[in-house]
Amino acid sequence: MEANAIQDSGLFRPVTPGGEVIKMSEKRAHALAVEPKFKCRDVRVFYGATEALHGIDMDIENTGVTALIGPSGCGKSTFLRVFNRMNDTIPNARVTGDILMDGENIYDKKIDPVLLRARVGMVFQKPNPFPKSIYDNVAYGPRIHGLATKKNDLNEIVETSLQKAGLWNEVKDRLKDPGTSLSGGQQQRLVIARAIAVSPEVILMDEPASALDPIATAKLEELIDELKEKFCIVIVTHSMAQAARVSQKTAFFHLGDLVEYDDTEVIFKNPKDQRTQDYITGRTG
Repeated sequence: MEANAIQDSGLFRPVTPGGEVIKMSEKRAHALAVEPKFKCRDVRVFYGATEALHGIDMDIENTGVTALIGPSGCGKSTFLRVFNRMNDTIPNARVTGDILMDGENIYDKKIDPVLLRARVGMVFQKPNPFPKSIYDNVAYGPRIHGLATKKNDLNEIVETSLQKAGLWNEVKDRLKDPGTSLSGGQQQRLVIARAIAVSPEVILMDEPASALDPIATAKLEELIDELKEKFCIVIVTHSMAQAARVSQKTAFFHLGDLVEYDDTEVIFKNPKDQRTQDYITGRTG
């Protein structure tokens, strides 16, 4: 990918033809570090004539984990998909309002959703490895985005990504095996390795542990705890205990409204809204 093919902005970092990121100025890097990763203002999502989200205002920090909680159908997964424009793929879906990533509106017509999704990775409810080898699952993104031109560089990206996903030691001797041959928990970590192989800044997770057993869930939560230092992570979960364990910020949604958004400890110990209190204590849900 040529250096001028990616916008020199907070959203898309310039790269050399070999895929190396060109460092931004210290002043800009500092500004981005203290600013929220996302600023959402009056965000509304419509499916046809039905308004699924009602004027959401929220800032999400550069690193750490933000949990989205609430009963089924409350809009949390719809909101999650706003950040990588996955709602664009749904017929009759429409998003209004401002969603700024590093100060740039990701719904601006000049923004390429494909490049955006390379910067904002997503892990779905059920593991979805490609019908390829373990190696090729992780190498797929770097190949199509031109991030590695040499075999050794690609090998390094694959190994590093699998290490970050806590999977390298389990698969290093079977990289040619199908990704689908792994256990459910391993497949989910493989999908995370695939996501981080293209050096995203954000990882979205839509109930990533719902199909996993308790042991695999514990490993996934340990991984999230490690990744939070370097990535902005937004996770949808139905598990109150999981939200309390892995997140630093929690947002409670109800019937398409953002009821409350605060530090996780505040949400679970001293919520300001009675609806939040009723939900986390099991009175409603």
